[in-house]
Amino acid sequence: MRSASTEHPSSERPQRPDATARNTPLTALDLVPWGDIQDSTGSAAAIPHLLNGIAGDDADTARSALHDLRKRICQFGFVVEQATAATVPFLWELAQLPQVTCRAQIIQLLKNIADARQWESTAAAYPKLLNHRENPVVWERAARQAVRSRRGELGRLMADQDGEIARATTELARSLGA
Repeated sequence: MRSASTEHPSSERPQRPDATARNTPLTALDLVPWGDIQDSTGSAAAIPHLLNGIAGDDADTARSALHDLRKRICQFGFVVEQATAATVPFLWELAQLPQVTCRAQIIQLLKNIADARQWESTAAAYPKLLNHRENPVVWERAARQAVRSRRGELGRLMADQDGEIARATTELARSLGA
């Protein structure tokens, strides 16, 4: 016959850690309606999986996930998609986490997004593009604004001990005029 544990008397139950108190990266991923927005492949539903892959411990998996994410949100390094602006805050978060293995490449992706003017340039030549229900010029501007809105975090990244991260951050700062 098993007896009850005496480790915690019945009047004292062990406290569960509050889920919101954990310092887990990417906790806000579930707040974005990924299935309702588009990336270059169609539905952006796979983006949370890719972001979690980038946040993981395995460098090869992180690099591969970042490569796939780049194709989905900033194809060719200059064509942004509807899901790009929603992804940017998570990229900023990942770029600041010392355990993330591809931080410099994330910062380079943020720079590519900040520099993106493909749709705006196309609309200048073909203004009818602005009349489409799905307006990629708006996506591009929102993505650039999402990068700019977090430029206050540049100082900490520029001071990073890793020279590659500091260089990538300096390039991003130049793009942002910071």
